[in-house]
Amino acid sequence: MTNSISHAPELLVQTWFNSDRPILLSALRGRVVVLSAFQVLCPNSIAFGIPQALRIHATFEPKDVAVIGLHVTFEHDDAVNGAVLKAFIQEYRLKFPIALDYPNDSGPIPHTMERYKIRGTPSLVLIDRHGIVRKHAFGAVDDLRIGAEIGALVQQGGAAAMPRSSAA
Repeated sequence: MTNSISHAPELLVQTWFNSDRPILLSALRGRVVVLSAFQVLCPNSIAFGIPQALRIHATFEPKDVAVIGLHVTFEHDDAVNGAVLKAFIQEYRLKFPIALDYPNDSGPIPHTMERYKIRGTPSLVLIDRHGIVRKHAFGAVDDLRIGAEIGALVQQGGAAAMPRSSAA
């Protein structure tokens, strides 16, 4: 896990999907937050980032782990808008909250992507129960490794990291 300690800045986004109101990271204290940055036109986001976010969302209890998607449009911004992202979310049956990053007038890197120093997509950021950024990962991340890291962060909060039980 990342050794540098920094508080996770709030997300600066233009709109939310799969949420009836804006989500504040400060309101998620007490849970581990998995921030999954992706682009709808990024092949690696489709092949690795989105499927992994879905698996994390399906594996961990929502009371312990919150998965948030972050669409960062830093290229092809003329082709991607809220309607395209909404169709993508429906097509891939994404159920976790997803934010559309806020464009930056001073350059191609949107605000939240810049705040988190996200290098590209897919990227994954782990935030512990206290709001501290514990990991930045760019590219594909091994499921077993990230699951163990999430589990360790959940356990640090005092509760056991229990995967959701499957129907027997």
